[in-house]
Amino acid sequence: MADQTNPVISLGGLKLDQWEQGTLYKSADTSFGALLGLRGLGISYNEVPPGKSSCPFHNHHVEDELFVVLEGEGTYRFGEAHLPFKAGDVLGAPAGGKDTAHQIINTGPVPLKYLGVANNAATEVCEYPDSGKFQVTSRPAGAANRLRHCGREGQNHLDYWDGEPGA
Repeated sequence: MADQTNPVISLGGLKLDQWEQGTLYKSADTSFGALLGLRGLGISYNEVPPGKSSCPFHNHHVEDELFVVLEGEGTYRFGEAHLPFKAGDVLGAPAGGKDTAHQIINTGPVPLKYLGVANNAATEVCEYPDSGKFQVTSRPAGAANRLRHCGREGQNHLDYWDGEPGA
């Protein structure tokens, strides 16, 4: 594994965090931009088993995201579209409203492996159209932890997975 001063890492050497939520969400993933010394760019490596997704359908108000598909195939929910993709494809998710909401679903027979890249905004708002939630995140400079609040208009703090299909 690389240390924070190493500008080269091996994807095969990354320690992945495995997790599962409900019937639809499961992934082995890790963020590694900091290992390369990057501060303003977030990079993750994700492995998603067949029939699963690594996150709910969502849109960002500030951050742009891009996904580079290394292995596998799936369906990219983008706005109202359901678009097929395969290894070698690059998926864009620009900041915006519900028309840029997105979700990667592994609809193929083998694990889906991809890189996720995003600009790390100090403050972000995400919306989750399937569940009607929003999430506000702040990453104060120099702070070890971030502030994260999930809610619905007119309701108090909610669990991140509240109301998500298959969660």
